[in-house]
Amino acid sequence: MSDKYDWDLIERLLHEVQNSADDSFKPRKYAEEHAAANGAEGEGVGNLDALKMQATNYEALLVRNGFIESRPEGEGGNGENFVLTPRGASLLAMIDSSIPGDNHPRKVLDDQHDGLDPATFDEVASKAQIAGGSI
Repeated sequence: MSDKYDWDLIERLLHEVQNSADDSFKPRKYAEEHAAANGAEGEGVGNLDALKMQATNYEALLVRNGFIESRPEGEGGNGENFVLTPRGASLLAMIDSSIPGDNHPRKVLDDQHDGLDPATFDEVASKAQIAGGSI
């Protein structure tokens, strides 16, 4: 089994992709805002520089594994912003904390060797869809 992913941070990054049509994607800034929000809720913030580096690494991983891609110029793309791919939209739907329910899909992904490996994720996501959206 791989290291556990910071699903809250990944969720934050995917939401920022959804909402960043006219703006450059800034994973380090989003990590800082994520840490501030966690601190405001009384959660530990940890090493902010490490969190910023993790967000940058997640950006590269999400691009490499086909969860996000460069926004087309016709949709406001500037080479520094993204759109969710169908795989990315599926990931966001699975891990979205604003949807009522438990964190079971996150645990199922964590139980895989690498839950964000494209083939592994697609298999888990297809089972989730068959089950009506919950794993």
